[in-house]
Amino acid sequence: KTHELYHKREAFAIAFVVNRQIPSSGKPGDKAVIQKSGEITGWIGGGCTRGIVIKEANHAIDEGKPRLVRISPEVDVEEKEGVKDYKMTCHSGGTMELYIEPILPQPEILILGKSKVATALCRLAKAMDYNVNVISRGADKVLFPDADRILEDVKKLEEVISPNSCIVVCTQGEDDEGHLEQALRSGVEYVSFVACRRKANAIFRTIRKRGITFDDLKRVKTPAGLDINAKLSSEVALSILAEIVDFIRTEKAEEAVSDQQQAANANSNIFINPVCGVPVEKSTAKHVIKYENQDYYFCCDGCKVSFEKEPARYALKE
Repeated sequence: KTHELYHKREAFAIAFVVNRQIPSSGKPGDKAVIQKSGEITGWIGGGCTRGIVIKEANHAIDEGKPRLVRISPEVDVEEKEGVKDYKMTCHSGGTMELYIEPILPQPEILILGKSKVATALCRLAKAMDYNVNVISRGADKVLFPDADRILEDVKKLEEVISPNSCIVVCTQGEDDEGHLEQALRSGVEYVSFVACRRKANAIFRTIRKRGITFDDLKRVKTPAGLDINAKLSSEVALSILAEIVDFIRTEKAEEAVSDQQQAANANSNIFINPVCGVPVEKSTAKHVIKYENQDYYFCCDGCKVSFEKEPARYALKE
């Protein structure tokens, strides 16, 4: 499963059970793959555990950071730095600790142009195991032997864009305006332009007349790359890759679980437990309560009882 998701360049997380106190069902060594959709492949326990792991796996993917999760029935547990604690509301009891590691797809570099910087960038990006596509009239496998795909028409840019795409325009005199315009119209977040500031401003004035907005132009990183005093083409390529890494690591992805219900809407089998905020799989929910024409799903007795005592408090607001 991990091999399949990795090659599809889909983000996922792996959860490992690292410790437990009976009677929890998960045992040390148990593991599972969790996709953004909430689909779980493997076994790390049932009940509250599954929902909590789905929630924390999505946090880990969005933040790009691993986490240790502890689920315990004790109200007052000794806090540990770097540990996310959850109260086990299931009557079955037991304590479990899980390590959740996100696996994020490598970026995809879209190189527009066939300059010396372009060829150096392709070579270095492939050495970092990035997927690299080149778009430029006259580009071929002789110039770009490592490229995954080569296209001649920049208007076909949409064919190779993915959620992890980063575009580098390094045409350096070959229809700079047309390539930069297409890059900005693609909607890709990272767009850089290999040019001095003076030349970039002249190009900007031209494409503004074609309908590109000032806000669009503010997204362009130019001169491309981090300032490392680069002189050679390979050094410029290195500075661009460093900028892409910095951009990816610091740029916030989608809002994580501040809108868990929105994530649930994307998967009709997931419902956010209104008592504890943990996702529940409708198909495996232990309890279902109908309140004001709305079905509420619970994975454990504790949350069900709390909801029954004060349904108005937990009911979803329209």
